[in-house]
Amino acid sequence: MTFFSFLLLLLSQNPTAPKPAQATPVKETIAWSAQRPLTWTDFKSKPMPADRLAALTSGNIDVQVGCTDFVFSSSVKAVFLPQESWVRDAAKATPALLRHEQLHFDITELHARMLRQKLSLVKLNCQHLNPAFNNLTRAAFSAWQREEARYDAETNHGLNADKQKFWEAQVQVRLTQLVAFAQ
Repeated sequence: MTFFSFLLLLLSQNPTAPKPAQATPVKETIAWSAQRPLTWTDFKSKPMPADRLAALTSGNIDVQVGCTDFVFSSSVKAVFLPQESWVRDAAKATPALLRHEQLHFDITELHARMLRQKLSLVKLNCQHLNPAFNNLTRAAFSAWQREEARYDAETNHGLNADKQKFWEAQVQVRLTQLVAFAQ
């Protein structure tokens, strides 16, 4: 079975071009799990002096696709990137701040589920995968990024407790609605 990384499909202008001889190192990731919430020890990077935030969650939606005997298959995972995530001072960081950062990761999972749902509904032709697949994933990633920005803006990075509670409840409802697309 041949699998292609989403990033290779998205960035590659010529899918038949030779691949570089050196593989890029695999980054440490933590897959989203309802049973495994984030802890401050997961945040392994350091903030830059100019960073004004108290913490930063870096996540991604890891999409891999393949075709076997002209049948499309895909894998979509919400992942947390410890080496790109940081907390300014874990000893002084509040549980509320950790809940805010966790919800960033939960929103990533929500959008991964939405993408899994979309991929289960569309019929992608393996011989003509692009641009349909790229358009679908670009739209999904754009919606995810817009929601992440809206979440921070509306909650003032978690400082507005009422808005934070609202977002926590709404994201939980939406995750439950898409439980059929959980991994």
